[in-house]
Amino acid sequence: MSDILVLQHHPEEGLGFLQEIFLESGHRPVIHRLDLGAIVPENSKGYAGLVIMGGPMSVNDHDRHPWLVEEMRLIREAVEAGMPTLGHCLGAQLIAKAMGGQVFANPAGAEIGWFPVEKTTAAHSSRWLQGLPESFPIFHWHGETFSLPGGGTPLLSSALCAHQAFAIGQHCLALQGHPEVTASVVRAWTEAMADDLQKPGAGVQSAAQITRDLAQKCAALAAVSRILYAPWVELLRQ
Repeated sequence: MSDILVLQHHPEEGLGFLQEIFLESGHRPVIHRLDLGAIVPENSKGYAGLVIMGGPMSVNDHDRHPWLVEEMRLIREAVEAGMPTLGHCLGAQLIAKAMGGQVFANPAGAEIGWFPVEKTTAAHSSRWLQGLPESFPIFHWHGETFSLPGGGTPLLSSALCAHQAFAIGQHCLALQGHPEVTASVVRAWTEAMADDLQKPGAGVQSAAQITRDLAQKCAALAAVSRILYAPWVELLRQ
């Protein structure tokens, strides 16, 4: 069993469905709760992979959260060393900035709820996303976006956000959306972050919209997630 280093930034933004995938494939997540004061590890040696989860803070909030600087250092070193690295939402933005991109307010406003994403042209020749349809719904909860870092390959986009996913090389995958959520996670977010649902804009769904037919939505997302994560999980065996 290999250990996976997981960086978590919010009580409700854990591994979700990804925990099940890891356990099924014989990998053990080692979770560092940065939101509870855990220190960013000096390095990722001894781990088979690095996973960075979402969070309510901005990548640019390093004045309030100085550990973000250390976290980006750790991410940059892991990516440059070829370690399998996976980011979700804030995690994707941290990867983008750590590797030379920028993070800023999404021009179309916040994107919160269930919205479809589409494959980019570059995705068709990539090792990632193979076996997934050209367009599929995913769960979103973000107000910021990122520019692609040097060497980044765009993989997904949406009507509200141009950059939904990118890869660096064959080992790093950054996802703006949340393929990891389960029904219980989605319900917890609508309660814990209810203020976000009051933001104006066409990209913000209500709690009722988000939770309507939630079991079916999450079952469909889980099927997508198994395909989406498979190439990254396979790296952990190499």
